[in-house]
Amino acid sequence: MKFLKTIAVMGLIAFSLDAALAQEAAIRKNLAERLPVFSKIDEVSKTPMNGLYEIRVNETEIFYTDAEGNFLLQGNLFDTRAKRNLTEERVEKLTAIDFGALPFKDAFTVVRGNGKRKMAVFEDPNCGYCKRFERDLQKISDVTVYMFLFPILGPDSAEKSRNIWCAKDKAKAWTDLMVRDQPAPKASCDTTVLERNLEFGKKRKITGTPTLFFVDGSRVPGAISAQQVEKLLTEAK
Repeated sequence: MKFLKTIAVMGLIAFSLDAALAQEAAIRKNLAERLPVFSKIDEVSKTPMNGLYEIRVNETEIFYTDAEGNFLLQGNLFDTRAKRNLTEERVEKLTAIDFGALPFKDAFTVVRGNGKRKMAVFEDPNCGYCKRFERDLQKISDVTVYMFLFPILGPDSAEKSRNIWCAKDKAKAWTDLMVRDQPAPKASCDTTVLERNLEFGKKRKITGTPTLFFVDGSRVPGAISAQQVEKLLTEAK
């Protein structure tokens, strides 16, 4: 009898898997036929909400649909009982960055003290919040900051970023501009790094400056105080 029950349970599991695969195939087929932009879906998965499925495209973009792909929603899914934004949590998980996997060759370093602690920052040279943040950052010691130039505020941002990247001493040129309001002299060199940084930011949903990353993978969008940076550096050890 026990053997027969085991066989029955296995049969139900197999049936459930087949049904789930068939449903996913139906969603993929219907959406691709009706909306060509959904011809390449990365993942289809159930959500905690009955009858609602998550559709993931372009690595980190989230949409929702019904069991047959007849309707499509874009927006935030909230768990009202737990008071959680499930969509935001999912996107944060998808865009989390392994600090060691950052493209460090496309950054320059600013080292203070022994440089033991590490963080990475994406900044635009025309960003007022970045300038305020940089002035606060002068109070932090024993840190290595990997600085990624991220010119998103217009053509002038790209020009200033080019002059900084092509400077003989990038760290000094950056600090002179952001802390002392002394622009870097005009310079030219290979600046395809700026395009790579923008493309990396697009894939990783970096939409504003400054955006900070710490060694534990945590991300902070926006300028924060020296005290907050100190706290996050300590926690990220």
